[in-house]
Amino acid sequence: MKLFVIGATGRTGRNIVQQALERGHHVSAFVRSPESISLTNDRLTVLKGSVMDDNQLFEAMQNHDAVLSALGPRRVFKPSSLLRDSAVATTQAMHRSGIKRLVILSAAAHFPGIPNRIVSFVLRSHMRDSRAMEAIVQESGLDSTIARPPRLTEEDYTSYRSREGAAPNMGFTISRKAVAAFMLNAIEQQKHFRKIVGVAK
Repeated sequence: MKLFVIGATGRTGRNIVQQALERGHHVSAFVRSPESISLTNDRLTVLKGSVMDDNQLFEAMQNHDAVLSALGPRRVFKPSSLLRDSAVATTQAMHRSGIKRLVILSAAAHFPGIPNRIVSFVLRSHMRDSRAMEAIVQESGLDSTIARPPRLTEEDYTSYRSREGAAPNMGFTISRKAVAAFMLNAIEQQKHFRKIVGVAK
């Protein structure tokens, strides 16, 4: 498949690109700073652009099978509309391009529960932005999957538990590699269309 990856220079995005290439996919990494990607592969194309510009996204993402977004906040405590604004631009560009499949990264703190309420309060600026992003994705009519992981780690494993509409029980962490694996599996296996999915170790 031809996969279009937004947020490819982030720690989760790098894992998505690496694993997608290992699985034999063609990958287009859409980034602000192409020089920050050192990986080279015949099936990897690095494209420069802004995630807030639907025209740039539209021109870059044509003729792809699916879009994966692993964007995260640059500063979690500062007010930002990065996730919301990029979701608007991405969904508009996808409609124009005729691409239906989107898998996007969010946060488990949006699930109910006291620990999540605490996290949501501490990270309220980021949570407000990611909640707005989720709403735009859900209202877009695209075949979307919203992945909600808990705290991300750098551990070396790709196994995970997933649960539609809820967080897996006692799932407090998950590796970035495992989140990348889940996002790619959702596309390859054509699962979780128009669903919010909790993923955890």
